Amino acid sequence: MLASLVALGVVAGLLTSLAGQGGGLFLLLVISALWGPHMALVLTSPALLLGNLHRSYLGRREIDRPIAARMAIAVFPGSIVGGMLAGKIPERAISVILVVIVVMSILKAKGFIKLHVAPKALFVLGFAIGVVTGASGGAGVLVGPILLSLGLTGMHYVATNSAIAVAIHVGRVGAYGVAGMFRRDLLLPIAVLAAAIFVGNGLSTLIRPRMSAGTVVRLEWGTLIVCALISIVGMVR
Repeated sequence: MLASLVALGVVAGLLTSLAGQGGGLFLLLVISALWGPHMALVLTSPALLLGNLHRSYLGRREIDRPIAARMAIAVFPGSIVGGMLAGKIPERAISVILVVIVVMSILKAKGFIKLHVAPKALFVLGFAIGVVTGASGGAGVLVGPILLSLGLTGMHYVATNSAIAVAIHVGRVGAYGVAGMFRRDLLLPIAVLAAAIFVGNGLSTLIRPRMSAGTVVRLEWGTLIVCALISIVGMVR
């Protein structure tokens, strides 16, 4: 298990740091397919919190602080509400929600979903994303279209997305802890997964300067296709 988590964590850190999103969803889906949705939520939430903290630190000069603050205020309480529901949702329902999230992500990447968010709608939309992410994970990828609609690109987009993800995962971890979902025997796997994500984040700083915009697009598409296949496997397992 630990060796698998190392490989998955490195890949997840690389994907999110290079393409701006997708690594967390990939990680969640693979672990869900291997060990079940509830285990995936518990293992990934603290690891992704630490990974996004690290990514936010690396890109701290690129964070759009006003946008990050407005979104954090919305997603944080939503993730707490969703997180308190997570332990009560059947695993099959979580799998179905993850499939829906992947489909929405693909439609977004194809341009069928285009969000033009008014400032007044940020809180409601952010709160809803927080609830779904807290309950089932994965919906954090829906923050991406909001940031794009607000004009963020490149490292501003990646860093701001990571900062908002920190708020989401803080809420999730707190809610899962209150709900009694964490076990002592999972501390080592969580630590290993977080460390592997750190490695992936660090490797991205060496790889990103050598990547073209076209390569980043292909990477995002490849991630979505893999996520779609994994989500289907997870739903029918």
